[in-house]
Amino acid sequence: MKKRKICVVTGTRAEYGLLRWLMDGINKSKKLELQIIATGMHLSPEFGLTYKEIENDGFKIDRKVEMLVSSDSPNGIVKSMGLGMIGITDALEDLKPDLLLVLGDRYEIFSAVAASMIFRIPVAHLHGGEATEGLIDEPIRHSVTKMSHLHFVAAEEYKNRVIQLGEQPKNIFQVGGLGIDNILNLNLLGQKDLEESINFKLGIKNLLITFHPVTLETDTAEKQIKELLNALSNLKDTHLIFTMPNADTDGRVIFKMIEKFVTNYSHAKSFTSLGQLRYISCIK
Repeated sequence: MKKRKICVVTGTRAEYGLLRWLMDGINKSKKLELQIIATGMHLSPEFGLTYKEIENDGFKIDRKVEMLVSSDSPNGIVKSMGLGMIGITDALEDLKPDLLLVLGDRYEIFSAVAASMIFRIPVAHLHGGEATEGLIDEPIRHSVTKMSHLHFVAAEEYKNRVIQLGEQPKNIFQVGGLGIDNILNLNLLGQKDLEESINFKLGIKNLLITFHPVTLETDTAEKQIKELLNALSNLKDTHLIFTMPNADTDGRVIFKMIEKFVTNYSHAKSFTSLGQLRYISCIK
């Protein structure tokens, strides 16, 4: 029996972390063949070259599609979307998948799904129907829903929203949040191993901090991160672990201010990407 080719497109560390165990299941299936397109932040030294995490987990990346330009301006983001569509078009032409599998709401995924629609390749969309106020993520997510054929949602509220968008109820499946798979399947690090892994001693109290820009607002990132850092600087007996923002509009000002803060605060450390294992272990 000929296997059906399922092509997973991933552009960020967070999204891959949610997809990992689903990809593992496809890889082990006797009926399915896994294809992987890595793009966006995965291929950027600035964001930690996280495609290596995919390979370290034992997966073969079929195509690497460069798309990020070195800019966090609206002009740069839109140009990245265009480059992504061009590169993913070539990948789809070569790989000829039977189904494109995508998750979420980012512009890398929009480019991939728009190309797939023109190629007449069906799309399965994970985590549709959710709401993200104030961000470009929300209209992108709903646009991806309208270009998709199968919908795997996390909760009944999201299922109802996808139906409200006009999708057929028979094609919508409520499967829960994929992040739970990581919590159940990963062998999380204990405190000593975690401290060794991140080269950082935890304190009496600890905070894990991730802050992303509000992408539908203009020039607010600097003011907002300044307020956050001012509040954190007043805390006593608290150690701080920062993870950096994604490749979004005005993300670089957040990068720079966190880096400056960490150099002046002895009990703080920043990471471009902790990876799923260390991130969830920090939460634990």
